[in-house]
Amino acid sequence: MAERPSGAAAGFLTMAFVIVGLAGLLATYAAPVPSARALRREAVLDRVVAAAAMPDAAAHLAALRPELGRSAAAVLAGPGTLEERVARERAILRARSEAESAALAARLRLLIGIATLAGTIIGIAMLGIGRRKS
Repeated sequence: MAERPSGAAAGFLTMAFVIVGLAGLLATYAAPVPSARALRREAVLDRVVAAAAMPDAAAHLAALRPELGRSAAAVLAGPGTLEERVARERAILRARSEAESAALAARLRLLIGIATLAGTIIGIAMLGIGRRKS
């Protein structure tokens, strides 16, 4: 008859798999980051379009320059009309957001896979050590 693992070994094995669950839980907090970033940038681009229609458009657009970040030059002073530049930036923003989301999803899957593998190896090792001592 096969020996049953001790309560301590079974508890440790359970904790090894709880770590995987915690890694998955933490991953859910990181997953919406690219989408949230894209929504903030979309809101800034909406404010750029609204600022262009205001009486003192130049001052309002200049005030939005820091929020536009690295795309400020392309949006505020590129070729074409402001609406065309904003539309181009929106397309770039959406493509970047999709790429960031895909990269983040791949990293999170890798994280959960590694945590699962590590938990499994530790559990097997602990159960094996328990059997050898007996």
